[in-house]
Amino acid sequence: MRSENTPFEGGPMDGRVLPVLVGPTGHPPKWYKIPVPPPPDAAPGTPPTVYAYRRVPAGFTKRLGLPRGWRYEYVPGGAERRKLKWPWSKPNGGQ
Repeated sequence: MRSENTPFEGGPMDGRVLPVLVGPTGHPPKWYKIPVPPPPDAAPGTPPTVYAYRRVPAGFTKRLGLPRGWRYEYVPGGAERRKLKWPWSKPNGGQ
């Protein structure tokens, strides 16, 4: 598998560059989630903390405006949930 060195901005990974696996299209995943286990002195059953980073273009080419590369930005609220958009669904949730 091919990987690409991708910079991270904001949050606990600020300024780090990690190799991220790219898909068949050559793009890294849209979201990169980093699970951090709870500290040893935490109460039993405490869920791990998950840091979420969203993929954004690092820059654009001058002539065509294509993305020049990718970077990840920290999202403090976590990854937002996406609703499926089916062609036969009514707008606004069918209400």
